[in-house]
Amino acid sequence: MRTTLKYYTRFLSLPILWCLWACEPFVEVEVPNDRITSLTVFSDDATAREAMDGVYIQLFNTAFAAGGNQSVSFLGGLSADTYTVTNVVPEMEAFAAHQLEATNSLNLALWSGAYNTIYMCNAILEGVAGNTSLSPDTRDALEGESRFVRAFTYFYLTNLYGDVPLVTQTDYTVNALKARSLQTEVYELVLEDLNRAADLLDSGYPDNERTGANRFTALGLLARVHLYLENWEQAEAYSGEVLAATDLYELPEDLNNVFLANSPEALWQVSPEGWGGMFTHTRDGNLLTRITPTGSPVSLSENLMQEWEAGDLRQEDWIGSFNSAAETYYYPYKYKIRYDASGGDLSEYSMLMRLAEQYLIRAEARIWQGKLEAAVADLNAIRERAGLEELIYTPALTQEQLLKEVMQQRHYELFSEWGHRWLDLKRTGQALEVLEGIQETDLLYPIPEAELLKNPKLTQNAGY
Repeated sequence: MRTTLKYYTRFLSLPILWCLWACEPFVEVEVPNDRITSLTVFSDDATAREAMDGVYIQLFNTAFAAGGNQSVSFLGGLSADTYTVTNVVPEMEAFAAHQLEATNSLNLALWSGAYNTIYMCNAILEGVAGNTSLSPDTRDALEGESRFVRAFTYFYLTNLYGDVPLVTQTDYTVNALKARSLQTEVYELVLEDLNRAADLLDSGYPDNERTGANRFTALGLLARVHLYLENWEQAEAYSGEVLAATDLYELPEDLNNVFLANSPEALWQVSPEGWGGMFTHTRDGNLLTRITPTGSPVSLSENLMQEWEAGDLRQEDWIGSFNSAAETYYYPYKYKIRYDASGGDLSEYSMLMRLAEQYLIRAEARIWQGKLEAAVADLNAIRERAGLEELIYTPALTQEQLLKEVMQQRHYELFSEWGHRWLDLKRTGQALEVLEGIQETDLLYPIPEAELLKNPKLTQNAGY
C-alpha cells in the first residue's frame, strides 16, 4: 500500500513545489502565474496526475486536514467537549473553554492550512484548464478532484468562520486583498464545485486506493451540504445514491476494521505516506493514543464517557484507557497504531469521509420529511453494527424522539472525527444549551489577527 510514494518523490522536484507546499498564510503566497502552470508539470498525463496525487499526500501534512493538534478533528473536538485538556497547553484550553483570541496560533494554523489547500487546488485547476497536452479523461479527472477538495475545504472554513474570502485563483495581487464573502456565496461555490465534480468523476478508485475522490465521494459531500442547508429531499437523494453503491461500500461488521487502509466503509482517506519516510502511523493515532500520563494532551471528556448506551460495542472497541496512579484516562482508539517507524506496510489510513455518516444523513433527512419508518431502518443499520437493540417503529414514535436518536448516534459514531459534534451542535441550535461557558459569539472562530494585519479588507467576527 505504498503505491503513491513514487509520486510524492517525483513531485518534490516539480516547479510548482514550493508555492503549493507553502506553510505561510495564503495572502503571502507570491508566485508568478507562469510558475504555477508550468508546462513541465502539465505537459502530459503522467506528470499532471502526479501533481494531483501530491495534493492528496500533502493533505496529510496540512494543518487543517492532518489529524494533528491543529486540525479540524482535534480543535473541533475541543470546542464540542469531546476532549478534556490534561496537559497545560493554554492555546488548547482556549478552544475547550470557548475563550479563543485572534492571536491563537493553533487557529492561525487551521486557517492557513485550509487556504494553502485551496491554493493547491486552484493551481491544478489553472494548469488543466484548456490544456490540449492532456487527454480529455485526465483533464476531467483532475478538474473534478480539485473541485471536490476545494469544496471540502470551503465547507469547513465557512462552518468554522462564517463569511470567508473566496479565493479561486493563484494571483497573489488579487488574493492579498480579498474581502470576506457571505456564507451563502461560499455555499454557492461549494455546490457548484461538487455538482461539477460529480459530473466529471468516475465511480471507481484507481488501484483500489481510496485516497482520491470519486463520484460517490462528491455525492456524499453533496448529501452533507444539503443536510446543513436543510434541503431534505436532496440530502436523502444524494446519500441514497452512495448507500446504493453496495459493490463499493459496506459497513464492516467488526468495528476494529473500519479505519483500516482502504476499508470498504471509506469514501475518502488520506495515506500516512505523507510522512515521506519510515513512519506508518496516522497523526490521529499518534496524537490521541495515551500510553503514559502525559502521552497525549487530552483525554475523552467525562460527559462523553457517561453517555454510552449499555452494550455499545463502540465504547469497547473505539475507546482505550490508561491507568495511572492518580486516575484513569480514556482516549479515542479508532486508530490502533500510535507510532510505527518500521517502514512496513501501511495498515491504517486517516478517515475523511465514511459510509456510516451517509446512513445518519439519510435518516435525519427522512425524519424531517415525515418518513419515520424508513429513518428507523437507517438508524438500525448503525445500531445493529454497534451491538445495540433495533428500534421498533410504531406510530407512537415522534419526529422529536427520532431526531434526538440521530444526534445521539452521530455523537457516538463520529466522535473525534472531523469536528462533527461541534458542527452538529451549531447547525441544530443546541450548542448554547449543551455546552458550558459558551456564548453566541463563540460559535464562530476568530479571523486570525495575522491575516487582519496583512489585509485591510478583512473584518473580524463579532465578539473578538
